Amino acid sequence: MMRVVFALLCLTFAVLAQQSQAQTLTVTTVTRPPFSYVEDEAQTGFSMDLLEALSESLGWDYTINRVDAFADMLDAVQNGTADLAIANISITASREARMDFSQPIFEAGLQIMVPSDAARRPSLLQALLSAELFIAIGLAFAILLGGGMLMWSFERRAQPYFDRKLNEAWFPSFWWALNLVVNGGFEERMPRTPFGRFLGVVLVVSSLFIVSVFTARITSVMTVEAIAGNVNSVNDLYGKQVGTISGSTAASFLERREVQYSGYAGLEQMLTAFRNEELDAVVFDAPILSYFASHEGRKIATMTGGVFLRENYGIAFPTGSPLVEDVNQALLFLREDGTYDEIYRKWFGVRN
Repeated sequence: MMRVVFALLCLTFAVLAQQSQAQTLTVTTVTRPPFSYVEDEAQTGFSMDLLEALSESLGWDYTINRVDAFADMLDAVQNGTADLAIANISITASREARMDFSQPIFEAGLQIMVPSDAARRPSLLQALLSAELFIAIGLAFAILLGGGMLMWSFERRAQPYFDRKLNEAWFPSFWWALNLVVNGGFEERMPRTPFGRFLGVVLVVSSLFIVSVFTARITSVMTVEAIAGNVNSVNDLYGKQVGTISGSTAASFLERREVQYSGYAGLEQMLTAFRNEELDAVVFDAPILSYFASHEGRKIATMTGGVFLRENYGIAFPTGSPLVEDVNQALLFLREDGTYDEIYRKWFGVRN
């Protein structure tokens, strides 16, 4: 009997010791403002605040292992060297096959960030100063001047208006041709020679085409200049220098859409390329890009288009982790008592 009691006591102490040890958890994360980063040597961010609230609710002690790469964070969960991972981890089918997830802790999606530098955006002045527009205007002037001078050669002895010397005739002739195209000409200056009348008819009839082609040319040049280089949606990414993080859900999305992109190992490398004007657009998690565009990058970056490919973030655990159920219950409790909303408002304002 004493042996049985002793064995039960030993087993009880072993279970308690194991539980006590299990409550000091290893949490892996990666720097992704505003979800997880270090400020003044303190762990901060939305995910870090949520982790702190969970630890208070569940009586955890934990240590943070901050890694450099997102893939390293997921690998630590998959191989069991971390008890959980938290940052901006999208819940996807491929990841669910390799690890377990909590219920969603944040609803996000992808968005596009583009440079906001006015010098890199087309302007009306740039459109007016374009080479193609100058060519169109020069061609129109040449046609009008040539037609006017040809009329002068036919009419200089028959029509008093054209009775001028060559060095004095070029502008009146050009002015006559311009008025012919725009207003239909002057009745009192009607051509009088057969060749002049024939040329006048040709100019009047062709003026419709000259005006329409000239107008269309100006319109097309200004329209192309106005939209060239701008990215307003996913369809505008083709042919642009696009950047994202390799292995991310954004990278998978771009591959499915057959959009060429430059992949970067981490967030800082991608943002450095953006700062160096190597990218026309960045496609990545909307809240992370929005945070950068409204803080550090507020003078150089702006968000464009809406959020697409909606996705949820979750807390990742090794497959079969006993922590998942406790975390899910605690998350429900934090939503019910208002703690979750308080943390959300601190980092993102009032939820829409």
